[in-house]
Amino acid sequence: MKASWCTAVAGTNIALVKYWGKRDARLNLPAAGSLSLTLKELGTRTTVRFGAHLGGPAGEGGGRDRVRLNGQDADEKTRGRVVAFLDLIRVLAGFDTRAEVVTENTVPTAAGLASSASGFAALALAASRAAGLNLTPSELSALARRGSGSAARSIFGGFVVMSPGVLPDGSDAVASPLPEGDGWPVRLVVAVTTEGAKSIGSTAAMERTARTSPFYPAWVESVPRDLQDAAAAIAARDFDGLGRIAERNAVRMHASAMAADPPILYWNTATWAAMQTVRDLRARGIAAYFTIDAGPHVKALCLADDTEAVEKALQETPGVLRTLTTSPGRGARILQETPA
Repeated sequence: MKASWCTAVAGTNIALVKYWGKRDARLNLPAAGSLSLTLKELGTRTTVRFGAHLGGPAGEGGGRDRVRLNGQDADEKTRGRVVAFLDLIRVLAGFDTRAEVVTENTVPTAAGLASSASGFAALALAASRAAGLNLTPSELSALARRGSGSAARSIFGGFVVMSPGVLPDGSDAVASPLPEGDGWPVRLVVAVTTEGAKSIGSTAAMERTARTSPFYPAWVESVPRDLQDAAAAIAARDFDGLGRIAERNAVRMHASAMAADPPILYWNTATWAAMQTVRDLRARGIAAYFTIDAGPHVKALCLADDTEAVEKALQETPGVLRTLTTSPGRGARILQETPA
C-alpha cells in the first residue's frame, strides 16, 4: 500500500444527559441515549499514517503499529485500544498494513474529562481517511463509538443527541446534531478538583453498576424522559429547564454507581464543595447548574454573561485546584491529508 496520512482534530464533549451502561459491550452499544455539548477548548489532534515503511503486514507480525501520545510512546493499555481500533479500519479498507499514530491531547487522560471522546473521534476520522475511506458523518459516528461510546457524539459540534439504537449490529446507534442549539451563548466552567487518573475507569464502572446496582434499572428507565425534556429545553432556549435536567440526570447516574457492590465513589470533598458553590450561585440569582461525569470534577453550565462570576466563585471554593472555561465547539474535522 502506498503511504498515506491524515491529520484530524475533534473536541471532547460533556454529556448533559449521561451515557452510563451498555446493552452490548463488544459493540459499545449504549443502554440508553444521551445528549452532550461538544467543546471548543478541550480536544485531540491526531495524525495517522499507513505505510510499508512501518514493517510487515499486521497479520504477519513483521512490525508494530506505532502509537505516540503527547510526545511519548503510549502505554500498552492505550496502545492496545488504538491497535484494536485500527484493526477495524483495516477490515473496512480491505488491507493489512501497519500504521503510525501521533496524538496530542489537551484533555487530561482518564481524569473524568472525556479524553476518550475526542481521542477516538479524531482517530476515527484521521485513520479512515488515511486508509482511503470516505465515510458519512453517521458512519463515522458509528465507527467512533466502537472505540469509545462517547466518541460517537464528538463527530458533531454543539449540542448532540445519541440514539441507543435497537438493531443488534449497532448500525442505528449513532449521534446527530441538534441545530436548535446553534449560537446559544452557553459556557461550561470546569472545576478541577484533583490531578491524575480517576479511581476506576468508566467501562469497568459501568459494567459493575449494571451488574450489581439495584438502582440501575430505574436509571435506564429515567433517561428517555430526560432526553425529551432536554431537547425541548434547547429548542425553547430554556436555560433553567436544561440546567435542572442536567443536574438531576447527573445525580441519578452517580446514585446508581454509588449503589453498586462495591460502591463506586468518584466524588471528593472538593466535588461536594463545588456542587454547593453552584447551588449558592443560584441562590444569589446567577443561573448556574452542575453536572459531573465519571470522575471528581464539577462542570458548571452557565450563560456567557455569568461566566466571570461562576469562575470566581469556583476558584475560591476550598479544594478546587483551578478552573477551565469552555464554550461550544465544532465537530471533528480534517486539517491536512495526503490521499493514498
